[in-house]
Amino acid sequence: MTSTPNNEAAAVRVDVWLWAARFFKTRSLAKQAIDGGKVDVSGTGCKPAKALHVGDRLQIGRGEERLEVVVLALSERRGPAPDAQALYQETEASLAAREAARAQRKLGAAGLLRPPSRPDKRSRRQIQQFKEHQG
Repeated sequence: MTSTPNNEAAAVRVDVWLWAARFFKTRSLAKQAIDGGKVDVSGTGCKPAKALHVGDRLQIGRGEERLEVVVLALSERRGPAPDAQALYQETEASLAAREAARAQRKLGAAGLLRPPSRPDKRSRRQIQQFKEHQG
């Protein structure tokens, strides 16, 4: 993995960095997210070719997830996940918000009680008879 030290004034394209940091599976998906307004650099929208520097703050939206990260290192190459995680640090507010959203989803699914297994043949017939007599 090629990362640049903090004292260099090097820059990497935002879409390439998002791909290298493993936020998106392909660079083209990263580009689509940026074009769709799902990625902001330092609070403002950006284009895929915008130069990203160490210390920049990114707000990334992936589906239901909202992440806010600070760029710690730059890379143009996609490497193993532990190396990719060293490229950024998620903010405390972002971690807290994601945990709260996870807890909310868990509470929403708590009311949905599913049977432990599928009904057997006899039970299916009883369900069918019940539905016929109700309707």
